[in-house]
Amino acid sequence: MKPPEIIRLSPDKRVLFLTKDPELIRRQLRGELDLRMSDLTVDDLLDDINTDAMTPAWVCFSYKPEDLARDAYAGLIVDGDRLFSRDALINGNFEVIVSGLRKGVGSSRETAVQAEKWAGIRIAIAASFAPIHAANNINQGVLMGDHALLERLQGGEGIALEEFYRRYDPITQLKVQSGGLFSFSKGVAAGEVELPQPSSSDAPQTMAEKILSRHRMDSPGASVRPGDALVVRVDGGYSHEFTTAQVHHFLSEKYGADYEIQDPERFAVFEDHLIYADEVPKMRVFLDKIEELRELQRAFQRHTGVQDFSARDGVSPGICHEVARQKLVSPGQFVQATDSHTCMGGCNNALTWGVGTTEYANLVYSGFTTVEVPESIRFELTGSLAEAVTAKDLMLHILLEFAKPQLTLKRVMEFTGPGISSLSMDERATLTNMATECSARTAIVEADEETYRWLAKSRPGIDINAMRAAAVSPDEGAHYDGGIHTIDLSSLRPMVAHPGDPNHGIPSDPTNGAYIDELGRVPIQIAYGGSCTAGKEEDLKFYHRVVKEAVESGRRVSEGVDFLIQFGSREVEEYCREAGFIETFERAGVRLIQPGCGACIGCGPGVSTNEEQVTVSAINRNYKGRSGPGRLYLASPLSVAASAFTGYITSYQPGMFGPSATEPAAPGAGVGATA
Repeated sequence: MKPPEIIRLSPDKRVLFLTKDPELIRRQLRGELDLRMSDLTVDDLLDDINTDAMTPAWVCFSYKPEDLARDAYAGLIVDGDRLFSRDALINGNFEVIVSGLRKGVGSSRETAVQAEKWAGIRIAIAASFAPIHAANNINQGVLMGDHALLERLQGGEGIALEEFYRRYDPITQLKVQSGGLFSFSKGVAAGEVELPQPSSSDAPQTMAEKILSRHRMDSPGASVRPGDALVVRVDGGYSHEFTTAQVHHFLSEKYGADYEIQDPERFAVFEDHLIYADEVPKMRVFLDKIEELRELQRAFQRHTGVQDFSARDGVSPGICHEVARQKLVSPGQFVQATDSHTCMGGCNNALTWGVGTTEYANLVYSGFTTVEVPESIRFELTGSLAEAVTAKDLMLHILLEFAKPQLTLKRVMEFTGPGISSLSMDERATLTNMATECSARTAIVEADEETYRWLAKSRPGIDINAMRAAAVSPDEGAHYDGGIHTIDLSSLRPMVAHPGDPNHGIPSDPTNGAYIDELGRVPIQIAYGGSCTAGKEEDLKFYHRVVKEAVESGRRVSEGVDFLIQFGSREVEEYCREAGFIETFERAGVRLIQPGCGACIGCGPGVSTNEEQVTVSAINRNYKGRSGPGRLYLASPLSVAASAFTGYITSYQPGMFGPSATEPAAPGAGVGATA
C-alpha cells in the first residue's frame, strides 16, 4: 500500500520510546505513561538495539509475520525477565517506535522489521540505522526518520512524505513512494515506475565501485560514484533453513505456487544454522517448528532446483559462509544472501553482503536487484601480527577505534597494503566476516597470489586466469569518504569485547573493546571456539597450538571449564583428523562438535544456561541472550584456548605452560572484571 503524501500521527495511536531506563518502557507498555521527544534527549534512548533482541532465534522459527509480531522484542531481557511480554507491542497500540544510535545492528533477519510492522509500527525513529536493517524497513514500507522529525509530528504537524525519503538515492525514493519492494517491483514490471538513469564519470574508483560498475544493467562498465542508484545483475546467492521458508512463502504469495526463479544453478540452500538445536534444552520445545522450516527449505530446493547443501545423515556440510567462499564466491562477483555474515565472501575479492528475505526473494525471482553505491573506508595494513595476536584482535581494534565512532557505518571496508600478504586467506575471512559487526555495508580484500593459490586448491580445475582477470584493485586517487587509515599489525595486542551492562543501559556489543592485560581476573565457565568467524582451518591451528603446548606440559582443561571446539565445515574436520589435531584435543578434555552453526545463535552446545555463567568465545557477536543468558566476552582463538586452561580470560603467550612458566599475573580489576 502506498503511503499518503502527508504523514501525520494518528490521534488514537501511541509512540513508544525505548529508553535506557527499563521502568519507563514498562510503564509505557502498561499504558500508564506517554512520553514526548521534547521531554527527552537522544542520550536517554537505547543505542545498538540488535535484531536478536527484537526477534531472538526462537521467535524466527515462526516464518509468518503475523506470528512473529506476537513476540516482538522478546530478547530484551532486564534482570532475568522479558521487558516485553507476549503481545505487548501489539496491545500497546503504538504506531511509532523510537531509539538511539545504530538501530538494528547484528543479524540481517528481516523478522525484526516484520515483528514491528505487523504489531502496528509504521514509523521507526532513530539517530542512525544499521544498513541491512534500514533496507529491510524500506522493503517492508516502514518509514524512517530522526528525532527532530518526531518532535514536529508530536507537535501536530503534517510532514510531507518527501522528508522521509529525500536523503535516499533515486531508486530507494521510488521504493518508499511505492510502499515497499514488492509494490515497487510490480510497478516496474507494469511500466508504471520509470527508473532513473545514473550518471557516469571518469573518476578513479574503489574496489566496490568497480564491481558495481561492471554489474550495472544499463551500461556495464560505466563508472559509478557513492549515492548512485543502480539496477545490477547478481552473480549468485544462498539462503539457509533459518530464512528459506520465508523466501518460499513470499514468492508463493506474490507470484503463485508455480513461480520460477532466474538461473537457479547460481543459487543455493544450506542446512547449517539449526542442526544442533535439539542439544539445547530450551530449544527442544521448538523442534516441530524447526522441522517445518527444514521441510519448507527442501520444498523450495525441489521447486527451484537451486544447489543443495543439506545435511547428510544429520551432519551439515558446513557453515554456509565458509562453504560459499570455498565453493561459490569468486573475485569480482556480486553475491547476495539472507545472512548478515555474507560479507565473509569479500575475502575472495568479491562484493558480498546480506539482505532480508523480501529482497532475496525479489532478486532470485528476477536475477537482478537495486543498490545505492556505498561509500568506502580503506585500511592499509602494514607489518605483521605478533605471535599472540590474530585477525580477530585486529577486528576488535577496528570495532573499538573506528566502528564505535561510526566511521565504518554503511561503508565498504577495503583492506589493502603489504600487511595483507602476511595474513592467510582464513585470517582475511575473519576481517571480512566481522564487517557486519562494524555496521558496515561489507568488506573486501585486495587479491594477491595467495588468493589464487587458495582458490585453485579449494576448486580443482577452475580457470585461474579468468579469476585474475575478474579481480579488482582500487584506482590510484580513488575517493574514500571514510578516509584511508594505516594500521601497523605489529602494534596490536590481544583484546576482548566485554559484555557491557544491559541492565543499566550499556548494550552488550562487539564494540566494547578492552585489552586483556588491562582486564583484570575474569573467571570463566565456558570457552567456545567455532562459528563462521572462528571455525576455519587456521583457527583450528590456533586452538591446536595452545592445546598442544598445554598437553605436552601435562595440563588439561581447567576444572569447572567446558571447552568446546566446533568445525566450520567437513573439510576443516577432515583436515584436523589428518593432521592429528583430534587426538590432541581429546587428550586435553576438549569437547568436539561436528560442522555447523550452533552456540553463536543460541542453538547448539556451548550456550550459557544462567546469568552467572561467563563465556569467552571466538564468535563474532556478544549481544545479551544471543548465546545464552550469561556474560559473553569475545576473543581470538588463541585467547579462548589459553583461557580454557587457566580458568580465566588470558592471552596466549608462547611457552606459557612450560616447566619454567608461572601462572600469568592478574592485574588490578579493569573493565568487566569480577571478584
